[in-house]
This record gives sequence, C-alpha cells and structure tokens, in this order.
Amino acid sequence: MQLAFPDAIYLVDAIQGGEMLMKACKPALESTYVTKVIHDCKRDSEALYFQFGIKLNNVVDTQIAYTLIEEQEGRKRLPDDYISFVSLLADPRYGGVSYLEKEEVRILLRQDPKFWTYRPLSEMMIRAAADDVRFLVYIYRKMMEKLNARSLWYLAVRSALYCRCFCISDNNHADWPSLPPIPDDISAEKNAPEEEILSVLDVPPGKMGRVIGRRGASIMSVKESCNAEIFFGGAKGPPDKVFLIGPVKQVRKAEAILRGRMMDL
Repeated sequence: MQLAFPDAIYLVDAIQGGEMLMKACKPALESTYVTKVIHDCKRDSEALYFQFGIKLNNVVDTQIAYTLIEEQEGRKRLPDDYISFVSLLADPRYGGVSYLEKEEVRILLRQDPKFWTYRPLSEMMIRAAADDVRFLVYIYRKMMEKLNARSLWYLAVRSALYCRCFCISDNNHADWPSLPPIPDDISAEKNAPEEEILSVLDVPPGKMGRVIGRRGASIMSVKESCNAEIFFGGAKGPPDKVFLIGPVKQVRKAEAILRGRMMDL
C-alpha cells in the first residue's frame, strides 16, 4: 500500500508487515477527518475490507472527479468511458506527465501474477509503486479548484459508494459510515439531485450471458437507457453479481430491465 503526503511517500509492505502493520493504518483509512485520494478505489477498498477488515472512508476518487469536471464543462461521458490513471496524468490540466513505466509493470504482471509478492522490492518496483501516488495530491488540488458545490456532493457520495461496491455485506453495509446527505442549499434548488444508492443484483447460474449479451450488446443497451453505472466482478470476482450505482429511480429501472433479461422465456 502506497501513501503519499505533500512532503513524503511511504510504501507500507502488507506482506512483510502483515496484519499488525495494516491495523496501525486502519484508524487513518477509516477516519472521517483524513481525506484519502485514490484513482478508482473499488478494488483497493475490496482488498482492504476482505483482507484486513478495513472500511475505507472519506475518499476522493479522482476518476469520479474527472467525470464530474467534464460534465460541468459540457462534455458528456459515454457508457464505460472511464479515464485511466495514466491518461489522467498525461492530461496537461492535471500534470501532463508520461507514465510509460506503468505499462511495463502491467506487462510484467500479466506474465507473472506474483510480481508484487517478490522481496526485496527491486528499484523498478519501488519507483513504480511510488509513482502510482506521487502526483495524486497535486491532481486533487487542481480538481478541487474546478468542482462546484453540487459536483462536490456527487463526488463525496459516489466515492463512498465506490468504496462499498465490491465489499459484499450481509447487512447491506449497515456498519459502514453514513453516506453524505444532500446539502440543504442544493436540496432546495429547483432541479435538486436525487439520493444515490448502491444495489447488488444476484445473477442465477447460467444467466450472466443473457445479462451481458453478445459482445456486450445487451448490457450496453441498459447502460445507455439508464443513468446508472453498472459493474461486474469479472475474473477477479464475485462472478455472479451485478453492481449498480446511481440515482434511486435509475438504479431501480436498470434492475427491472436486468431481471427481465434473466427470466426464462
């Protein structure tokens, strides 16, 4: 786990340090008062939750922030058009830095899935791990300058829902921190935003193909007709669930369509 501060970067070795070291980090990771800046926090949150019981909280997800800024400036995101960290870093508004080594590490990881388990860490591994977080504080500050009050609320609630996304819970995340409420000044507006939720839909055995469709055509049509984000566990799991995030009415609409696709005709 990499932690970047304005004046230093720390690499926390969860393999050698083990549970004791991660428990020492838990209060800060769960704190409401410490802001955590992450790019696409879903899998990071899942790993922290299932391996160490950490409920990642008070996160600013730069992938979400980027989309909100684009929408503020009149550019609409297409379904599944999520910016990668490499592309975000290359954007001159947020750094304009080339990160070619990231692709090299991805190739090595595909060749050897145990790449990050080897010790001691090589110079390349240390450099790549540090570079993953080195620029996040700068990007965060640039983004905060651009986001308006409405977008800041969307950022807070969607980041919180991203943190919960793959963290399957029997109690519907009742033991997680409450989601940020809609501020009074925004809820009083004529076109006030709707509450946003996370819904997890179970897919019966053998029905995932119907949900996704040939070459993804079925699920793409759902995404295009509903203002909700739809994610799958995929190869990393869980493989039998669909995760939906968005305004309540749009999520319920997507659920209804997906259940219809799963029905035996």
